[in-house]
This record gives sequence, C-alpha cells and structure tokens, in this order.
Amino acid sequence: MKGSINDHTNTATTMKLITTPRSTFTYASPFSPLFGRELERWIAGTPDPSGPYRPDLDVREDSESVTVVLDLPGVSREDVQVTFHDGVLTLAGERKVEAIGQQEVRSYRERPHGRFERRVTIECPIHDSQIRATHKDGVLTVVLPKTAEVRPRQIEIASA
Repeated sequence: MKGSINDHTNTATTMKLITTPRSTFTYASPFSPLFGRELERWIAGTPDPSGPYRPDLDVREDSESVTVVLDLPGVSREDVQVTFHDGVLTLAGERKVEAIGQQEVRSYRERPHGRFERRVTIECPIHDSQIRATHKDGVLTVVLPKTAEVRPRQIEIASA
C-alpha cells in the first residue's frame, strides 16, 4: 500500500516526510544530503540555536501502526500536548528556560527553548481511540494503530 505522511511546521517552509511504495521514509529536502538540517534552520531564519525550539522527529510505519518519536530533552510530560484530529497528529508544548541565578554575572546559552508545535498528517485510517503516547527519558513516542481494513491480510489459496 502506498501512502504518505506530511510534516507541517509552523514556519514559512514546509518539509515533507514521504513514503515510497515500500513505505520507507525520506526527508525531502534539496540541502539534506549536503548540509543536514542546520542549513535549513538557517534558511528558515533560525540560525541561532537559542532561537525557536523545533524538536527532531522520526516517523516509522509498519503493517500494524504508524509510530512518531519526538526528542524532548528537558521537557516534562506535563508540558506536552498530543492531539489527533482529522488525520493530523499535533505535538505541542514548551521547553522552559532555566532561570539565571542571582549570583551569575554572565550567562551563555546554546540550548534552544520556547514553544514548539509539530504536525504530522497521517494518510491512512487510524483507530483514534487506541492511540498511545509515552514519555520516557526525554523521548515522546506516539503509536497510532491502523484500522483492520488497511492492514495486510494473508489470503489462503484453495485448490481448484
């Protein structure tokens, strides 16, 4: 079965995760082979790592489900919201900045912080009442089980 999953970001650029007929995902960007995501972040206007927080995302699909994994180091479970509506999985939340101590004279920050929102369009029927989300060791994992009609099924061949 051929399908696709689109990653919609809240920036001016839209990057897509596309499935091929074998359901392998590719990150569709002309710059990825050369520079990875750092150049894309710079082009999108966020070259400074302390700029808007955009956690990295992986999407995997098998015959039973679609799994979305989001890296959220330093983000507590209570600061993340997961919603699924009309085939769009929305992962939103906030990575809070640590307060600077009163005795600190200078501060240098490289770790990004702030609000984030990632949207992934799932283009196959999902059992939305059976979606599971777990948060462990700074990694959010969302498993979206496919409905029975889209799962491959073995068909027995009868003798004629």
